[in-house]
Amino acid sequence: MAKGDETPAVTIKKYANRRLYNTATSSYVTLENLAQMVKDGVEFVVVDARSGDDITRAILTQIILEEENKGTNLLPIGFLRQLIGFYGDSLQGLVPRYLDHSMQAFTENQDAMRRHFSGTMTDVLTAGNWDEIGKQNMAVFERAMQMWGAPFAPKPAEPPADATKAGAAPSAGTDDFDALRRQLEALQKQVNDISRGKNDT
Repeated sequence: MAKGDETPAVTIKKYANRRLYNTATSSYVTLENLAQMVKDGVEFVVVDARSGDDITRAILTQIILEEENKGTNLLPIGFLRQLIGFYGDSLQGLVPRYLDHSMQAFTENQDAMRRHFSGTMTDVLTAGNWDEIGKQNMAVFERAMQMWGAPFAPKPAEPPADATKAGAAPSAGTDDFDALRRQLEALQKQVNDISRGKNDT
């Protein structure tokens, strides 16, 4: 889609009384309405009606909190503790991009995952498959910590002579973020290969 063809994001205004106003429909909306807009793929930005500040992040976080309070728990306690621990850490700038790439990879494979959990692709992604993918995902994150020189990260092993092969530590001068992105893409390819391998049998 060309940039000029993109539908502009809907503007939601938040007033001092905490009411949210959808300028596209000229009507007040709730957090539940905004959650549905997200699920429907409707792009929107939330601005403070008085200051004009973009408060989209805060509102999206509030939506997540509302969903969690309803009992739909997607965020494990361990994950939340680890995430909080990264605030103010030297890795803070890397975490958002890492999480974004990970979620994109997960989203792009969601159809295969839905078929699996609905029973139409039984055994496509076994517990062993998920354990292996999880271990590799953690290895990627540890590699990222090594790139940033975190004091608690284990020192990376000396790179092998054939350092250009997949999974090798990035050499000096290599863009660290590009290396991390390639490793995340490799994880996504693995999930795709698992799904295709089952369908071909």
